Amino acid sequence: MVYQEQITISTKNGEMHDLTDKVNQIVKKSGIQAGIVNVFNIGSTAAIGAIEFEPGLQQDLPQILNKLIPPSRDYGHEQTWHDGNGHSHLQATWLGPSLTIPVQNGRLILGTWQQIFHLECDIKPRQRQIMVTVYGE
Repeated sequence: MVYQEQITISTKNGEMHDLTDKVNQIVKKSGIQAGIVNVFNIGSTAAIGAIEFEPGLQQDLPQILNKLIPPSRDYGHEQTWHDGNGHSHLQATWLGPSLTIPVQNGRLILGTWQQIFHLECDIKPRQRQIMVTVYGE
């Protein structure tokens, strides 16, 4: 069986959202007891991952990404599009657009300090669509 549902969130640059409760609700709604769930950001300038969702790390992750892949007009993307978000594409690509989590007994299998996050890497506020697909039985 496969069940899909979208989550919509409003974002701004460097902002992280905890999607764990929403994804857990979708898994419960699906009726699937054993399988996997895939959480996928639709778009090329935001990322999905797992982290301990606490204020320190909500600051640390965007800050370290900006140090490793800083905003700059020197990226090839800027030479083509001149839109100021070349680093956003690179940061999002580095972290990745999706995460897959096991489902057991109708619940996500996550560690105590492990939550599902969405990170906005783009330079402007966005309305994001996140596709949640639950597979199993």
